[in-house]
Amino acid sequence: ESLVDQVSSWIKEKRAKRSHRKASRKAEDDSAPASPTSMVPVNGKESRPRRGSHASDTSLDLEKLERIVKQTLHLRRSSARKIPHFRRKSSARKLLRKPSSASDTEYFEGDVLVPTCDVVLDNSKTLSYTGGASDVSDESGEEELKRVGSVRDNDAWSRFKFEIVRLSHTLRLKGWRRVPLEMCGSVEVQRLSGALTNAVYVVSPPEDLPLQKEDGTTAKPPPKLLLRIYGPQVEHLIDRQAELAILQRLARKRIGPRMLGTFANGRFEEFFHAETLTPEDLKDASTSRQIAKRMRELHDGIELLDQERDDGPFVWRNWDKWLQRVEQIVTWMDSQIAAQDPNTKPTGSKAWMRRGYICGVPWQQFKAVVEKYRAWLKAQYGGSKHLREQLVFAHNDTQYGNILRLVPAGKSPLLLPANSHKQLVVIDFEYASANTPGLEFANHFTEWCYNYHDKRKPYACNTNTYPTPEEQDRFIRAYVRHRPQFNAATDTPHMTPVGTPDSARPADLARRSTTSISDFMLDARVPPGSSSTNLAAEAATKSAEDAEVKHLMHETRMWRLANTAQWVAWGIVQAKVPGMPLFDPDSPASELSQGEDVAKEIFGEDGLAMPKEEDGEEQEEEFDYLGYAQHRAMFFWGDAVQLGLIGEEELPEEVRGKVKTVLY
Repeated sequence: ESLVDQVSSWIKEKRAKRSHRKASRKAEDDSAPASPTSMVPVNGKESRPRRGSHASDTSLDLEKLERIVKQTLHLRRSSARKIPHFRRKSSARKLLRKPSSASDTEYFEGDVLVPTCDVVLDNSKTLSYTGGASDVSDESGEEELKRVGSVRDNDAWSRFKFEIVRLSHTLRLKGWRRVPLEMCGSVEVQRLSGALTNAVYVVSPPEDLPLQKEDGTTAKPPPKLLLRIYGPQVEHLIDRQAELAILQRLARKRIGPRMLGTFANGRFEEFFHAETLTPEDLKDASTSRQIAKRMRELHDGIELLDQERDDGPFVWRNWDKWLQRVEQIVTWMDSQIAAQDPNTKPTGSKAWMRRGYICGVPWQQFKAVVEKYRAWLKAQYGGSKHLREQLVFAHNDTQYGNILRLVPAGKSPLLLPANSHKQLVVIDFEYASANTPGLEFANHFTEWCYNYHDKRKPYACNTNTYPTPEEQDRFIRAYVRHRPQFNAATDTPHMTPVGTPDSARPADLARRSTTSISDFMLDARVPPGSSSTNLAAEAATKSAEDAEVKHLMHETRMWRLANTAQWVAWGIVQAKVPGMPLFDPDSPASELSQGEDVAKEIFGEDGLAMPKEEDGEEQEEEFDYLGYAQHRAMFFWGDAVQLGLIGEEELPEEVRGKVKTVLY
C-alpha cells in the first residue's frame, strides 16, 4: 500500500471521528435542560464538567500517521537498494565494466547499467584553472590550487562544488554518498587544461572525511572522479547518444576509462592516475612506437557494425552533419567582411575581420574544392564498395592531450619492458567511428604540429614539426608489425605476427588460461618457426611489410586533406563571433538544476543568487577557434594545390604567402 493511500485512509478516518464528535456534541446540547451550566466541585472549587478528551485522540492519530510515514520510508529505502530508479537513455542502457567499479553497480542481462539523470550542471562561472581548492587546503599550506581572491569567484566555486556533491548523491557514485553536502567546501575541484571541446575537472573527496564505520572498521575513501562537462557548441558537433553507444562497446573490451554516471550536459568517468603526454612526447621514438601499437589494438579490437561500414567514412559524415551550420556562420562572416571599408581597420567587437576570409577565400569557393576533392578520393577506390572494405574503428582525435601514460605501482605487469606500450591509455572517444587507417594516421601526424599549451598562439599549426618520412615510416612500421591478441572473452579474432607459418599457430587460443596479465590485453606473441623459416621466407615477409608500409603512407597522404577540411569546419562551429545572429533560436535552452531549499540551508539566502556580470564585462573565449580554423584552412590549400585541385594562381595574393605546404 502506497504512502498516499495510507495517508488518504488516515484523513478519512480523522474526518469520520470529527463528524461523530460534532454529532455527539449536538445531541448533548439538545438534551441538556435550559438552566445555568451545572458546576461540579473539584478540589473544593466548582468546575465545568469535561467531555471526552480530544487531545488524547489527536495524539494517537498523529502517532499513527508518524508510524505510517516511517514504515513507508523504511520500505522505500530497502527497495531502493535492490531496484534502480534512474531514468536511462536508451543508448546507454548497458555498459560493461569490472565488478570492482567506482560506482554502485546495477546489472541488466549481465551488463552494468550506468545511472543517468536530467540535471544540468552549470560551470559558466568556474572555467578558470586556478579555483576550486578545498577549504582546508588554505590552512594546510599545501597549495596545489590557489584560491582566487575574488569573492564572486569563490562563491561560484562553492556553489559548483555543492552541485557536484549533490549530483554524485543522485547518481549514487560509489563512496560519494558518504560525503555530506555540508562538507562540499572540503572537496577539491581542479580543471585540467588541454581539452578543447569540453571542460574537464578532477574531483577529489575531502581529506578530513570521517571513514570510521560503526563496527570499528575503516572504510575506503571515495575515489577521485573525472568530471566532463560538454562545451556550449557541442550539440552542433557530436551526437551524444551515438557516443554513449560507442563507449558501451569500448567498455566491453575494457578500452578507455569507465563511465560512472551521466547527466544532461556531461558525465562522470573513472579517474586514471596518469600523466598526459606532451607535444615533445609525440616526437619521441619509443613513445611514437607505443602509440602506434595502441592504435593497432583499437583498430583490430573493435569490430565495425554493418551500418557503420554502409555509412562510409566518419570524416564525411561529420562534414555533412556540420555543413549547414558552417555555411550559416561563414556566409554571414563573409558578408560582414565584404561590407567592411577596406580603408578602415576593424577594432573592438569587429577585430576578427582583420583576418579576412576565414577560409582564405569566399566560402563557396572553399566548398567547391572540397566537393571536387571528395569525388577524386572516391574514384581512387573505384567506388564506395571497395572503400567500405578498408574502414576500421578509428579514434580520429589522437592529439597528445588525449593520450595518458599510467603510473603503475608495485609489481604491475605494466612495468615489464615488453608491456611498456600498455601504459598508454587513449581517452576522449567523442569522434571515434569508422575511418580508414590513412585518415587516422593523417590526423595523428598533423597533431604533431600543435602545442595547445603555447602561451602565445595555442591555435597555431606549425607545419615545420610535421613528422618526416622517416618518422612516419617508423610509426607505421610499428603499427604494421604489431599483431595483438585479445582475451577469448572479448570475441575478437586472434592474430599472429606477419609471416608466421600455419604450423606455428596455436590450435586453440580460446582455451588458454586467463591471467592477471591477460586482463591488460598484453601480447601473447607466437614464436616464429625455426628450421622451416628460411631466408627466402624472411625476405618475402620483409617485402610484404615494406609494401604495406608504403601503401599506408600513400593512403595517409590521400586522406590528409579530408582530415584538414573536417577540422576547419569544427573550428568554425566552435567559434563565438561577436554580433553573429542566433541561427537556431528554437534550440532548447539549458535548464539549471533545482533544489534551492537545500542550498539555502547551507549557503543562506544570499548564497542562492549568483552575481551577474558587471556592465560591459564580456567573457573572453578560452581558445581562438577562428584562428585555429584559418590556420587549418591554409594547410588545406597547401595540399589542394599539390593535388592539382586548384592552381596556386587562383588563390588571392595575400593567401599565397600564408599557405602551409608539407611536401611529404
